[in-house]
Amino acid sequence: METHVKVVGWLNIVLSILAIAAGLCVAVVVIGGGVISQDDTAITVTGIVGMVLLGIALVLAIPGLIAGIGLLRYKNWARVLAIILGVLNLMNIPVGTAVGIYTLYVMLDDETSALFNA
Repeated sequence: METHVKVVGWLNIVLSILAIAAGLCVAVVVIGGGVISQDDTAITVTGIVGMVLLGIALVLAIPGLIAGIGLLRYKNWARVLAIILGVLNLMNIPVGTAVGIYTLYVMLDDETSALFNA
């Protein structure tokens, strides 16, 4: 199960980095649209919207990043956080659902519980 825990940890890290990158890309496109228009009001509005979208992406991605790092270090709190994120990932069809099922399978196993309590 050690290998499975590491895989879940890396999955959380990679998916979080991808979410941050996607948020950054969306922010750049939205802000760029305002800049291209060369309208002061549009630049202001798209700047605010772009930064809010980036902030939302960061808020949603950082827990996965923290959980992944904690899982690689076998921290018990990371296991609990990964279970919570696994349940939430079930709603992100299709990739999140697969990751959520795999996370719950690994984190709720008795051998994994013993691994984290050791």
